[in-house]
Amino acid sequence: MSRLKNKIAVITGGNSGIGLGIAQAFKDEGAKGGIVGRNQKTLDSAMAQLGDNFIAINADVTNLDDLEMVFKKTSEIFGKIDVIVANAGAGIVGTVATIGEAEYDKTMDLNLKAVYFTVNKALPYMNDGGSIVLIGSNAAHRAYPNFTLYGAAKAAVIFFAKAFSSDLLGRKIRANVITPGTTDTPAFEKFVPLEQVDAIKTHFASEMPIGRIGQPSDIGKTAVFLASEDSSFILGTEILVDGGMSYLAK
Repeated sequence: MSRLKNKIAVITGGNSGIGLGIAQAFKDEGAKGGIVGRNQKTLDSAMAQLGDNFIAINADVTNLDDLEMVFKKTSEIFGKIDVIVANAGAGIVGTVATIGEAEYDKTMDLNLKAVYFTVNKALPYMNDGGSIVLIGSNAAHRAYPNFTLYGAAKAAVIFFAKAFSSDLLGRKIRANVITPGTTDTPAFEKFVPLEQVDAIKTHFASEMPIGRIGQPSDIGKTAVFLASEDSSFILGTEILVDGGMSYLAK
């Protein structure tokens, strides 16, 4: 498979979960480039799976100097960048009654501001005609309990796909957004005790119209499509990869 042969990509949050699934799919299609994360252990583990055509960069996407370094370093090693995947993010739980200013700022910095500046800082290092892939969430479409801010941030990310595409028409850089539903990632372990993880996954699968939760590879395959010439006539679009949860769940 070579739909991304000779394409240079940067995937934020590429060290685990959905981001690693995207990086693996890109590698399988011939891409090279960099993955970005803050956990050196998971970066090392990801690199063992991705091989020599990728580099791991330990960086904080909420730090603008770090973002500048990421794209400068990648372009110095591989050349100009063709694909940016702004995947890094996290679902911080709470309601309007419980989330204060510090948690608000942390949530928006990671899930919205960092997405904007990932693209902003990448643009000088990108080839014209490139592709930007943003990662949304079906929490932007369904008001899940305790995901008030996260859902709002992801709703704005979905809008960014439209606005970035409009902004970048002159450079023929396309921006699109993938909206996952519940996906089998290590994030489960951050919210529930380890011994309950399997039961929670089974519960979510029973709620999904398709009868299972998503896999990182489901998102990876969609990201390959949006990064490749197969989607050259698609821009400013949201693709729901959520097992029917947004529109079909009861």
